[in-house]
Amino acid sequence: MKLRVRYSKLGRVRFVSHRDGTRLWERALRRVGLPVAYSQGFTPRPKLSFGLALPTGAESMAEYLDVDLVTEVPTDPSDPVAAELVASLSAALPVGVDVQAIAPREQGSGSLQETVTSTTWQMWSDDFDASAVDEAAGRLLATDVLEIERERKGKVSVDDVRPLILDLRSDGHTFVADLATVGRALRPAELAAAAFPGSDALGVRVLRTAQWITHDGERREVLPRPADVPAPGEVPSA
Repeated sequence: MKLRVRYSKLGRVRFVSHRDGTRLWERALRRVGLPVAYSQGFTPRPKLSFGLALPTGAESMAEYLDVDLVTEVPTDPSDPVAAELVASLSAALPVGVDVQAIAPREQGSGSLQETVTSTTWQMWSDDFDASAVDEAAGRLLATDVLEIERERKGKVSVDDVRPLILDLRSDGHTFVADLATVGRALRPAELAAAAFPGSDALGVRVLRTAQWITHDGERREVLPRPADVPAPGEVPSA
């Protein structure tokens, strides 16, 4: 059985790196006694597959993890055993990492890395005001080319990232962006620097609110947001 987990990462735990987060999940899965499948060889590893890496310092209301199990477990939200599993996993993880939902991974579906086509982000700062957010969204959407410099392995390249920007909009003082994930993705910090030149990048808070796939020609979330999970507009303050 392949289990898909949706979880949030909010507050101070945002400073935990993707690699360290992997170890936290491995320990949590052992603590709750899930029948996780392991790889073969001299150093067996639990068969876990994470979605798109979240930048260190960013928060998220929609992260995903696929876990291979050797036996099936209940996943129906109305099943008390499934509800207990969700609660137990959250309790075994650091404060700020909360499991929202679990579900079987659909038969024949691709990995999270392959199937997620876009993500939605919120960015805000004490330096942003509503008029500046509106102006930045309109300016970037109106341009045909948006070139940024990137350094990789000591070499600097110039990339046109405009095709990766699907939509930009304002929600009061919050900058909201839909970004494509195909190719070399546009990082939120890069977008913030282009949208608000001269702003302090360290003072910009970033929240991933959704990851999207295409199903039967329509865009939908990997797993729907449960009814008891706060809406993306409720920005964390921790």
